[in-house]
Amino acid sequence: MHAITGLWRWRHNPLRRATDLVEAWAALAALALLAVAVPAAGWICGGLTDAALRESVRAQRAERHLTTARVLRAAPRPEQTVAAPEASTEQPVRRAVVAEWTSADGSRHSGTVTTHVRTADPGDTFRIWTDARGRAVSRPLDHDTARTHAVLAGLAAAAVVAGSVEGARRLFVRRLMQRRYERLDRAWADAGPDWGRTGAGS
Repeated sequence: MHAITGLWRWRHNPLRRATDLVEAWAALAALALLAVAVPAAGWICGGLTDAALRESVRAQRAERHLTTARVLRAAPRPEQTVAAPEASTEQPVRRAVVAEWTSADGSRHSGTVTTHVRTADPGDTFRIWTDARGRAVSRPLDHDTARTHAVLAGLAAAAVVAGSVEGARRLFVRRLMQRRYERLDRAWADAGPDWGRTGAGS
């Protein structure tokens, strides 16, 4: 919009100043950057983030395994929970329990984990994710979540570039206006001593 409203300064006009033309060119340059650099930054950043997250999804899917844990007893205090949540998508109540499970390599493990089971009575079972060493870990990243993060990263990159371009344009125009006012002050000071005589027709 600044470029469009500044196009009149390009016309042959005796009132046009050199700084007017520079300001118009700066506005058009900023508009071109917004039209090209902003989408490019969003696309590139989003693509790179998506590729990295897809690789993370593949790695986590390969390293983490689902297993069944069995409740031994309720944890003494919820704040002592140190392990990751189980894999169930049902979320009635989140509670901490001491449980045991068998990892993918057949070794047995136990520890304090959080679960969303409706009850935490001894013998209750629930599903958890474990790593290669049998330690309880969070569920692996899924493709939909990875795609959402990639889109958000692309939008954030586009917003940063757009803000940078507009900020640079505003800073340039401000410096340009300062120079314009300085020249006007000097011209006014030069004309000041002769103002009265000129007005009187002398």
